[in-house]
Amino acid sequence: MRQRRARQDSILAAIAAGEADVDRLAARFAVSPSTIRRDLQHLSARRAVARTYGGAILAPPLPEQSLGTREASNGAAKAAIAAAALARIRDGETLILDGGSTVAALGRLLRGRRLRVITGNLPLIPLLAGEPGIELIVLGGVVRPLSMGTTGPLAEQALRQMTADKAFTSADGVVAERGLCEATLEQTALKALMTAQAAEVFVLADATKLGRAGQPCWTPLRPGWHR
Repeated sequence: MRQRRARQDSILAAIAAGEADVDRLAARFAVSPSTIRRDLQHLSARRAVARTYGGAILAPPLPEQSLGTREASNGAAKAAIAAAALARIRDGETLILDGGSTVAALGRLLRGRRLRVITGNLPLIPLLAGEPGIELIVLGGVVRPLSMGTTGPLAEQALRQMTADKAFTSADGVVAERGLCEATLEQTALKALMTAQAAEVFVLADATKLGRAGQPCWTPLRPGWHR
């Protein structure tokens, strides 16, 4: 199962690089054309690719969902991911929290802890601002109503002046050989900076995000990230 998932991620990266023919993909990955067709069928079901005659192309960008819509889906998985992430946090650490519903689920679990939290995740601000043990640093910038987070030069300028023990980031899709995809360059630029400023990086994404390349902008995955 894991080998098939890794191959499908590699196939997705190959399609993104322009290699879309079934026979060429079969030769590249040393499997049969029928295996490639099954892989493409799985990728199509995940809306990562669109099938064509003899191969596939990357699927067109999906409409970006609002934060409210995301919070209403896969709640149990997000809660489990947040709990697992919480176990990696020690009191006294400095954290960077990205936007997104799964990161917000983690943020809600931080009440009562002793931490420094850097974030542009707006729903978390009223939840953490009154916590006596939390020093809250809010990244300014342009507010994106769909995700209720800040992005842009102001957020990036502030973040460049800080470092953190851990960064917890979200993604619209995660592809092993490409990285994290989002709808805008502003989002991926801020994610890249978050990962550069933290000693450890954790990607909080449920199974529906794995192998999905539904958005056009990317933050590369670097060695040492946790998923």
